[in-house]
Amino acid sequence: MTRNKTSAGNFFEDFRVGQEIRHATPRTLTEADAALNVGLYGSRFALNSSDEFARALGLPRAPLDDLLVFHVVIGKTVPDISLNAVANLGYAEFRWGVPVYPGDTLSARSTVLGLRENSNRGSGVVWVRSIGVNQKGETVLDYVRWVMVHKRAPSVEVSPPVVPKTAPSVGPEQLIVPAGLTFQGFDTVASGSADRWADYAPGERIDHVSGMTLEDSDHMFSTRLYQNTARVHFDAHAGKSTRFGRRLAYGGHVISLARALSFNGLANGFRMAAINGGSHVAPTFGGDTIYAWSEILDRAPLPGRDDVGALRVRTLAAKDCPCDTWPGKGPDGRYHPAVVLDLDYWLLIPR
Repeated sequence: MTRNKTSAGNFFEDFRVGQEIRHATPRTLTEADAALNVGLYGSRFALNSSDEFARALGLPRAPLDDLLVFHVVIGKTVPDISLNAVANLGYAEFRWGVPVYPGDTLSARSTVLGLRENSNRGSGVVWVRSIGVNQKGETVLDYVRWVMVHKRAPSVEVSPPVVPKTAPSVGPEQLIVPAGLTFQGFDTVASGSADRWADYAPGERIDHVSGMTLEDSDHMFSTRLYQNTARVHFDAHAGKSTRFGRRLAYGGHVISLARALSFNGLANGFRMAAINGGSHVAPTFGGDTIYAWSEILDRAPLPGRDDVGALRVRTLAAKDCPCDTWPGKGPDGRYHPAVVLDLDYWLLIPR
C-alpha cells in the first residue's frame, strides 16, 4: 500500500479542543531578514535600525522588529492552523517576550482553545494559543488568535461549540521591558522625535499622514519570506474561485504597514509590547493604498521603572482613504467602508 505523502492541511472538522500541535521548520533569523523587513514596510524605528543606538541603551545590538517576530511565528503555524483559512479574524492576549536578535532560531507550538461551526456549515472558527520560542526555550511571543477555516465537507457533523473567553486587555504590569535597557543615553534627534511618555494624553488623535500602496508583489513576497502558505494569500489561481475573485493580502502585512506609517507621530514608541485586541475589518488587495491614524487610549507607568512607560494605542488603517477625517466606527457601530484594520496595543516609550 502506498501512503499519501502530501498534506492538504487541517480543515475545521480536523481540529479538537485541547489539541496540541508542534509546528515544523524552525527558522534562524539573520541580518538579511532585518533588511528585507525594512524593504517591505519602510519601518524607521531607531532601536531596530541601528546597533549603535541600541548599544547606547544597554542592548548588545539592534533587536529585530517586533512584527518581524510576529510574522515568522505566525508563519510557522499556518500549515497546521490556517492553510485552509477563509480569513484571519482577530487577536487577544498577545505579548512579546525576550528580544530576538540576528542568529536566533525561532520555533512554535499551538493549543486549540475553541471551535464554533458557522451557520452555513461550510466553515467554522478555530481559536488557538500559539507560543514562539528561541533556541534557548525562552518565549518570544505568546498570543491567542482566531481564524475562519473551511470545512472539508458541509455535511460532516462536528462537536458542539466551545468559545473561549479571552482577557479584554493585557495589564501594564505584564509588559516585558528587555533586560538591560536604560534610557540615560536616549538620543531624540536620532530617534526622530522629542515626544516622550508625558507628551501624550488619553483621547489624543494622531493622523500619520502618509499613505503606502500595497502591491501584489509585496504581499506575495512577504508570504514567501515568512513561509506563510495559506491558500487565501498564496494561490492566485485558487483565489479566482473565492467570493472576492482574487487572493487576499496577508493581514499581518497590513499591520506592519500601519506600524511603519505610525512612525510619523509615534517615533519614540520603540517596542510594540502587547496587543490587547484586533480585527481585520475588511479585506485588502494589491493596489490598495494604506493610510493610518491612532488614538491614545491610556498612559500607564510600569512597576519599578521611572525611565520608561506604556501607551495604550488604538491604530486604524484605511484603504484608499486619507485619515484626516478619522475614519472609524459610526454612531450605528458600523465601520467606515474604508477601514481594514482596528488594532488595540501597548507601546513602550521613554519617560
